[in-house]
Amino acid sequence: MKYKLQKIFRSKFLFVVRKEEDFSVLTSFSITASKALSILVLFLILSFGFSLILSKTVLSAWFDPSYSASESSELFVQLSDRVDSMALELARRDAYVQNIRRVISGDDLDEENVESRIDTLAGEPGRQRPESERFQPSTGTQSIIDEMIGLPLEGNLPGRNTATFMTSTYFFTPIKGVVISGFDPQQDHFGVDIVSKENEAVKSILDGTVIFNSWTLETGHVVAVQHSNELISIYKHNSVILKKVGDVVRSGEIISIIGNTGELSTGPHLHFELWFQGSPLNPQEFISFD
Repeated sequence: MKYKLQKIFRSKFLFVVRKEEDFSVLTSFSITASKALSILVLFLILSFGFSLILSKTVLSAWFDPSYSASESSELFVQLSDRVDSMALELARRDAYVQNIRRVISGDDLDEENVESRIDTLAGEPGRQRPESERFQPSTGTQSIIDEMIGLPLEGNLPGRNTATFMTSTYFFTPIKGVVISGFDPQQDHFGVDIVSKENEAVKSILDGTVIFNSWTLETGHVVAVQHSNELISIYKHNSVILKKVGDVVRSGEIISIIGNTGELSTGPHLHFELWFQGSPLNPQEFISFD
């Protein structure tokens, strides 16, 4: 038996490939049974290994329920994290826009709420303030700005970063005219009043996006544009607004027409304000209105 097996494995076989038409030989090769068996075993091992790899990777995604559940769970966690981040960012943006609207419209805060906010910022919650220090309607804008940036206005006055950005930026003049009332934050006048020709076009000082377009009792038709580097320009007492919220505007593009709207207006003029990172700036330091 052993001899017969050795004879079989040592036997040589000749494989010949011929043409069907004339039986001419195309190629031929000889191989022993042992070598053929070795090749067959090697092929089976490689096939098994390849099949095992497929079953753990590609095929498992099709047939293995646990793998599909794991993939779905991981995707769900990623989507959940993204939704949470987007919801938080949306809430922050909404609060920011609402505060901007209140700043522009000049709305006053409720007295008790404002005092509570100021006491909290001062680190003295619940402290009773003297009557002389109690909330005055004219400080509403400053209080809202404080709330937006999380710090009192006095502690966030423009510094070197402001000077570097502002002096290196070219601002388009919103309107040519005569400045009749300058920047005076002590009197809650956070901008400048410019008298110009009737029906003169008001232009955006920089590229930006319109974030506010409304009418208020005190300041009439108001439009505000958000620029880069947390810079906001505000235009009040317009006769008509030509842009809506969300519009992208270019530097020098017409956004409104000068007017005489609002209870605080005493004649046709533009009230113009610049806010940088929550702090008001004197527009005349950066823009020539002549």
